[in-house]
Amino acid sequence: MTSLPTDSPVPSGGRGRARPPVFRALGSAHPPAWIEIASRRYDCREILKHDSWACTVLYEGPAGRVACKLNRQQPIFGLPMKWCGRWLARRERRMLQRLVDVPEIPEDAGDVTVDGVPLPHAAAHEFLEGHPLAQGERVGDGFFPRMVEMLKVIHARDIAIVDLNKRENIIVGLDGRPHLIDFQISFILPDGWPGLRLPMRALLRVLQRADVYHLYKHFAKLRPDQLGPEQTQRLTRRPWAIRAWRCISGPFQFFRRRLLILIGVRKGKGLAITECDPEDAVRREQARRIP
Repeated sequence: MTSLPTDSPVPSGGRGRARPPVFRALGSAHPPAWIEIASRRYDCREILKHDSWACTVLYEGPAGRVACKLNRQQPIFGLPMKWCGRWLARRERRMLQRLVDVPEIPEDAGDVTVDGVPLPHAAAHEFLEGHPLAQGERVGDGFFPRMVEMLKVIHARDIAIVDLNKRENIIVGLDGRPHLIDFQISFILPDGWPGLRLPMRALLRVLQRADVYHLYKHFAKLRPDQLGPEQTQRLTRRPWAIRAWRCISGPFQFFRRRLLILIGVRKGKGLAITECDPEDAVRREQARRIP
């Protein structure tokens, strides 16, 4: 993987060892040195993130820069996972194509190939210039109002983002406008399945209410001066689905963090910044906190 930028301070406890292959989407393999999209070549510039489910890489070529997500290929204890990588890539590209007319959503770049061979587990989109929304960052007056309107448009397309609780999925563009990335686990109402249409729509509404809650949570933390009494009151009513999910995810996250410490991937309290190669958003956040 790429080396850490010089402005990313090393934690006092040091960094852990590299992730074992089972905790990397591509296992011990590296992403392609170059890819082709629409007969144009793009060269690898930086690995932005490589976790258990995807390796996200910045590629650059004469046509510009793209972010390419190479989804899971590494088996899990002998269980094949290439099918999962293909499925994740298809669903993310479908989300991007459904939202192609929303200016704050990156455009799908097209089919990805290497030496003419398609990579069905890859999903590439235009690279958004800017930075992930940082903790305590004061954004412009129009940032969150625009995000509220954008979320209404996305929900009207029968989509739930699902992962909006993560600030790193919200990009502050160079022009100060909000953008959204990472639709890997987003939910879209299936076109078929007439017998399940009603329960699927009910699930969609539950997930969309969670989206709204998470958006206003970020809103309240970063621009509380713009919130009215109605929006503030909304935050006191945490959706039941979020409460239920936290009962499950809390112990899971604790176990996962302890496991990563146990095998030496993380140090100290198990913070992501202590990994050998933390993701780009984590490096930026650490560099911002420590001058």
